[in-house]
Amino acid sequence: MSHTPRLVILDTDPGVDDALALLYLRARPELKLLAITTVFGNADVETTTRNALYLRQRLGLEVPVHCGAAGPLHGPRGPSPVHVHGQNGLGDLDLGGFVAPPADPGAAHECIVEAIRTHPGAITLVAIGPLTNLALALQAAPDIVGQTAEVVIMGGAFGRGNVTPYAEANIHNDPEAAARVLTAGWPVTLIPLDATMSCVLSNAAAASLAETAGDGGRLAHDVSRGYAAAYAQHEGLDGCVLHDVTALAWLVRPDLFTTHEGPVAIALDGKRRGQTTRTDVPSPTRTALTADGAAVAAHFCETL
Repeated sequence: MSHTPRLVILDTDPGVDDALALLYLRARPELKLLAITTVFGNADVETTTRNALYLRQRLGLEVPVHCGAAGPLHGPRGPSPVHVHGQNGLGDLDLGGFVAPPADPGAAHECIVEAIRTHPGAITLVAIGPLTNLALALQAAPDIVGQTAEVVIMGGAFGRGNVTPYAEANIHNDPEAAARVLTAGWPVTLIPLDATMSCVLSNAAAASLAETAGDGGRLAHDVSRGYAAAYAQHEGLDGCVLHDVTALAWLVRPDLFTTHEGPVAIALDGKRRGQTTRTDVPSPTRTALTADGAAVAAHFCETL
């Protein structure tokens, strides 16, 4: 019995794990990528857009790439995490002299609005970078709240953060945007560090993908070597965390997650800026509390 694939717009800041997420998305028949929208985060937006255009070509994706926000709603952009994602945002992968074409016309947030209005009730927004483009889309067109099937966000931390003791990078990069997106009233599923940190692509599994999964497997291995080295140094891990893949895996294998329903608040001030906290009043927001990390990693490898 065949099901119509879920239409997905991927809002992304490529990024090593963003590249792994695109590899996963390409291979899942349940998901149909409509467009890629880019945002600052793992690098400046010019670099993340160049990386998205490179990945589109390398993966043979026939979708538009729209450039989005260069910085947060308020204030300057923070420094790029070159110690994690490399100088070029893709783990210093050799891009083979790739010369990027221009991005497709139209600002990311405008294209999000247009796509949702064209396919009312059918589009899932998967945001795996800072939430600035989604906040700008809401500001331009509040009516999209009632026309969006689901918003899935890789972001937040209810335990330890990864850029401060309290905050995760995507939320911390634009807390005001995150607050706007999480309180808009549309159905949101938040996939925080509490779920993603258990989902590790081991170095042995990455090496196996390089041998057995064609060019996609080689890309998954090669793009993630510096990322895995950073995790070895900072977390003592034998491998790298599949943060962004985990958000997409939620759409395909929700059985691998435990969840909590209730609003999420974002701290906007002081040392806890960017911290996420849960409450228990009724809300269309769902948070993944845990993931079966070994099963998510195995699912990723089987998919590739």
